[in-house]
Amino acid sequence: MEGIEKITAKILADAKGEADRLRAETDRKVAELHAQAESQAAQESAAILAKGERAAKERLERLSSAAAMETRKLELAAKQEVLGQAFQLALDDLCALPEEQYIALLTALLKKASSTGREEVIFSPKDREKLGQKAVDAANAAIPAQLTLSAQTRPMDGGFILSDGDVELNCTFETLVRLQREKLEKAVVQVLFPE
Repeated sequence: MEGIEKITAKILADAKGEADRLRAETDRKVAELHAQAESQAAQESAAILAKGERAAKERLERLSSAAAMETRKLELAAKQEVLGQAFQLALDDLCALPEEQYIALLTALLKKASSTGREEVIFSPKDREKLGQKAVDAANAAIPAQLTLSAQTRPMDGGFILSDGDVELNCTFETLVRLQREKLEKAVVQVLFPE
């Protein structure tokens, strides 16, 4: 029986050797697969992290850009408001001139605006009552002309409307300041907001 025991021992030894070899091969493949999985997980993790960082950076850039644009819009709106106030102050100053200077200004404007010398001059109710006739008389003496004080009035801060039948020439201070604003706005901006 010694031969059978030897054969059995040999078969068992070979089987154990084959099992050890297969176990070692399996352990190596498991370790290799584990290493590959860890490497792939690390790569995917890095890719996801990089993508997230790019997305966060892009969002930050968009938000920063939007904030900068909103800041510029607010600055522009504030500058426009200050500019509007500057021209409103100029209009207020014109309307608040002392009577003598106010009449002199109206006379100069009437001289420049009158084309026939026979137009009607329309004032605001306040100006018509207070100094309308004085301004018309001063202009008639300076041109000479035959301007007349209109019985009608219009709502305006100052200045006048020159009427010749169906044709009216708007010389209200509001209109004159608005027209000058278009010409002077750049210069006023440079004075108010030097850079």
